[in-house]
Amino acid sequence: MSDTNSDPDTEETFDAGSLRTPIVAVLGHVDHGKTTLLDRIRGSAVQEGEAGAITQHIGATAVPLSTISEMAGALVDPTDFDLPGLLFIDTPGHHSFSTLRSRGGALADIAVLVVDVNDGFQPQTEEAIDILKRTGTPFVVAANKVDTTPGWNPQEGQPIQQSLETQSDRASSRLNENLYELIGDLSGKGFSADFYWRVQDFQSNIGVVPLSAMTGEGIPDLLTVLMGLSQRYMKEEMSVDVAGPGVGTVLEVKDEQGFGATLDVVLYDGVVREGDTVVVGGRDEPIVTEVRALLQPRPNAEIRAEKQFERVEEVRAAAGVKIAAPDLDEAMSGAPVRVVRGDDEAALEAVKREVREELARIEVDTAEDGVVVKADTLGSLEAMANALEEAEIPILRAEVGDIAPRDVTVAQTAKEDTHKVILGFNVDVLPDAEEALEHADVRLFDDDVIYQLVEEYEAYVEELERAQQETVLDKITKPARFRILQDHTFRQNDPAVVGVEILSGTVQNNRAVAKFEGSEPNRVGTLSGIQHQGDDVDSAQAGERVSVAIDGPTVGRQIEEGDELWIELPEKHAKILEQELASEIRADEIEALKAYLEKRRKTDPFWGK
Repeated sequence: MSDTNSDPDTEETFDAGSLRTPIVAVLGHVDHGKTTLLDRIRGSAVQEGEAGAITQHIGATAVPLSTISEMAGALVDPTDFDLPGLLFIDTPGHHSFSTLRSRGGALADIAVLVVDVNDGFQPQTEEAIDILKRTGTPFVVAANKVDTTPGWNPQEGQPIQQSLETQSDRASSRLNENLYELIGDLSGKGFSADFYWRVQDFQSNIGVVPLSAMTGEGIPDLLTVLMGLSQRYMKEEMSVDVAGPGVGTVLEVKDEQGFGATLDVVLYDGVVREGDTVVVGGRDEPIVTEVRALLQPRPNAEIRAEKQFERVEEVRAAAGVKIAAPDLDEAMSGAPVRVVRGDDEAALEAVKREVREELARIEVDTAEDGVVVKADTLGSLEAMANALEEAEIPILRAEVGDIAPRDVTVAQTAKEDTHKVILGFNVDVLPDAEEALEHADVRLFDDDVIYQLVEEYEAYVEELERAQQETVLDKITKPARFRILQDHTFRQNDPAVVGVEILSGTVQNNRAVAKFEGSEPNRVGTLSGIQHQGDDVDSAQAGERVSVAIDGPTVGRQIEEGDELWIELPEKHAKILEQELASEIRADEIEALKAYLEKRRKTDPFWGK
């Protein structure tokens, strides 16, 4: 294949018959080198190819096969491939990857999981692996930062096996240790993995590509593996109707000066043209609008810093493009975008129905009571909903977008205190919402790792329930059994003051005292004071000897030295202790409770149940 991209303004670079470019997402933990890797591929493509060898799109970088061949050298023979090249999604992290589209699965056809060879698996690595599993997306592992291995001798831009041959035994040995640990981590997640050059079947084994985004070592290998996997396993999926109606996914909704709300879209099928009618997924209903302008960055410009765009008349899949059109304020990140072909009402209604059906597939089941969930994209929202369902956490409302005052209002209506919560994934808090949170009894949790967000909430619920149990426990009568000691009557009555030994449980002041006659407790009085070694105390525990004052009885009549007495337990308290708070009380208190219940249930088997 010849390099058709010598003219930087052309949009026909990837027109290889009816095969579109595979879409590649780059995932990984923060600081593991996702952006550096993308920048390296971009920079190398510009250096190795002719001027304009790569095409800069909105949210994506397109690298044609001819440029990949030059970058990979002998590893890639362009005559072996039918696919036009690779389209890298430039939005780092899971944001774009977890966004769904009509055929199911992820926005990307294939993924690169970037892992720092020194740090190994980290929280966002774990999350990326979970997303890859859930979507069934094929992926390779880029074991990045090999150049940081002690004693490493950099070989700028070389294939990794050639570079490894030049390394000292010490450097190779140290790198291999880290790589095998990484392969072990993947095994722990249920993936069979090995160095990519040892992998025979990429459908059942994960290829690990050691590389350095800084020196370019191993980048030729990564591109070779991505092209090989795409060519071998994805040709059928890459078959598109080149001139058919465009189909894509919204990456972001952005305000642009002079255009208002615009959509950053990755187009994965067909073509979109200026003037086309498009249907976009909106918060309430599909949005029908007309494309006023299609915008892309100038060729080879740095996307994140790009402020000036070029207008193009049409864009073909696969590509990233900014769509300017009226009435896009209610559009959602992750929503489908579909071009309508034909002017009749039936064609429009058919497309609107398709968009509704696609959105319905990722609707979140809500309950009458639960937490409020906000996420940056529809895909993230679905991932959040799945995680919360697994954790058995109900959802009251779930939406895409930043946290607004109405979210605080909705969270405030939750019936349970543990549900007066907003869980925000990868979203901002609007200023008005911050003010509303200060005056509301609503707790906000926000994170960019889903499972950490769920764990933070679960820890909060546990803490809240513990505090509530402690409050209940403070108000509840605890069971206790104690004996009046011989020769320890200090006062016979008004009140009776005696020395006692606590046999089990906790004796609390101001509690009713009973003496069992058979299975029935006979109340003999009320504790009006407890002294331990001369000091007044509120309670005494098993094993302690204290003096107690009991209003009501007279020693020698209602009570005697040697008698076994009990703190009388209200039936409702007994039920709460046995059914709800058993894990919160001490073993000796449980012993006292069981003994009390055993006595009461001899005549009434259902007492306290």
